[in-house]
Amino acid sequence: MKPHDDLKLFARARTRWTGNQGPRPSGEARDSGVPILSEAKTTAARATISQWPEYDQSPLIALPGLASTAGVGQIFYKDEANRFGLGSFKALGGAYAVYKVLADYLERQHGLGGVESSALLSGIHNDLTRNLTVASATDGNHGRSVAWGARLFGCECTIYIHAGVSGGREQALLDLGARVVRITGNYDESIRLCAEHARRDGMTVVSDTSWEGYRDIPTEVMAGYSVMASELIEQLGTQTPTHVFVQGGVGGIAATLAERFDREWGDDRPSFVVTEPETAACLFESAAAGRRTSVDVTEETLMAGLSCGDVSHLAWPVLSRLADHFITVEESLVAPAMKLLALAPYGDEPIVAGESAVPGLAGFLAAATSPTLAERMGIESESRIVLIGTEGATDPRLYQELTGLDPASVAVRGHEKRKTD
Repeated sequence: MKPHDDLKLFARARTRWTGNQGPRPSGEARDSGVPILSEAKTTAARATISQWPEYDQSPLIALPGLASTAGVGQIFYKDEANRFGLGSFKALGGAYAVYKVLADYLERQHGLGGVESSALLSGIHNDLTRNLTVASATDGNHGRSVAWGARLFGCECTIYIHAGVSGGREQALLDLGARVVRITGNYDESIRLCAEHARRDGMTVVSDTSWEGYRDIPTEVMAGYSVMASELIEQLGTQTPTHVFVQGGVGGIAATLAERFDREWGDDRPSFVVTEPETAACLFESAAAGRRTSVDVTEETLMAGLSCGDVSHLAWPVLSRLADHFITVEESLVAPAMKLLALAPYGDEPIVAGESAVPGLAGFLAAATSPTLAERMGIESESRIVLIGTEGATDPRLYQELTGLDPASVAVRGHEKRKTD
């Protein structure tokens, strides 16, 4: 398609693409992979999380104006900006894993089997859990979820952050009662140091990535994420999407969605597109190489939650089988994509989207306005696009610096638009 004037910036951007190295599995071949998340595990996660205070489904927002401008049939945006007041989908995963860690501890050490999260929320086991410490490394959002979970369920928390984490995100962790350790290296180095200190000090690591010998707790994190996938499937109803664009990072949320959608829609599942920053494209490079590959992150990206060089060992087998396309986006597209959602120039609902929420949108617009990429990815006039809006303004000051807009004011305009539609 010929790009609309407002979208020419995305059309001019350098966007790298690689497809999955193998054929798209179907039928028996599609079923040959060993799933990370059983139906029982995802059902249990939803049953637990849906009982937490202030739980509500995050909204699925239709963007018909943007869809028409971009030349596709429909665009839906899953908005995680207000999840449990923490600002991102990560609220589902880290906190749920903290609950599972404490429940397991109470069973192993004190013979208390089947402790539900409501019991921990009530505080009746605080005397037994208060001396347990969970630890995690974070770019911001996952650590916030772990710290919130520790406060909810009654244990201590230590969070490791790297040099590129903003002061606003550090303060948010402190406000939740976490002890914060800032290191001089990058995200991948903070993961290694967290694991090393946990072994030394007897802490339990609650990570959203996995490595050799460390899989069980990240699996529970992904089970928490699956609640969002189940909500999305229900909200879409009969409007099965043709394409899903999701941010990469270490691969946890992408693998969760890909596996859940595969279970739901089978051979009719949507084309699955993983988007990453150009400077931290570990999943893209893994897909291009046909094997799990690390990259050295030497320059921090604005998309702070995606500044990852090492792929999750759990996620890669899923994505290597079920992801169809991998693309990278330029830094220069981040602020324009955030403003596009906030200003809603085509009559849609204004949306507050943080830096790490918009690579999917930026990647979609770059692909839709490129005849070559659109053809490769099967994007056409009847396509139904789902974008995963993984976070809101998790650092309000940085949001305002990038967009020139007050996120609270954008949120008010969005709420007013929703009431009138």
